[in-house]
Amino acid sequence: MSYVIDRTLEIDAPADVVWNVITDFARYGEWNPFVVKCESTLKPGDPIDLRVKLMAVAQPQREWINEHVPGKRFGYSMKPMPAGALSSKRTHDVVAVGEGRSRYVSHFELNGWLTPVVTGLLGGRLQAGFAGMTEGIQKRAEQLWAQRRR
Repeated sequence: MSYVIDRTLEIDAPADVVWNVITDFARYGEWNPFVVKCESTLKPGDPIDLRVKLMAVAQPQREWINEHVPGKRFGYSMKPMPAGALSSKRTHDVVAVGEGRSRYVSHFELNGWLTPVVTGLLGGRLQAGFAGMTEGIQKRAEQLWAQRRR
């Protein structure tokens, strides 16, 4: 069984600005209400250490980079739990769609027999978290682009 959260937004900023927002991990706490801290080299095989706010207090979470195409995409996943209990996949994609415009695509997927339990307990919080992060990316990128054009 799969649980998928896909979010796509058109952003009034060039793709390089959006890419810089999603990879400037040191600034996540300034604009990201869901992943309030993040550290990674983005090198496939290396960890990505996150502090994810699903409850009142952000919790640490370590996942692993599995793909990185500079300026376009990075993805990561948790180490799958034994016996196919739970696995995840997360990707961020940035595509230029015109002069000064881009599209950001967020994909999150849970698989495994524990998926209904996890989504039953946290599904609403996951939906809200990914929505907040996606909207935060849009606001931050558009703000930075407006400042750069002044």
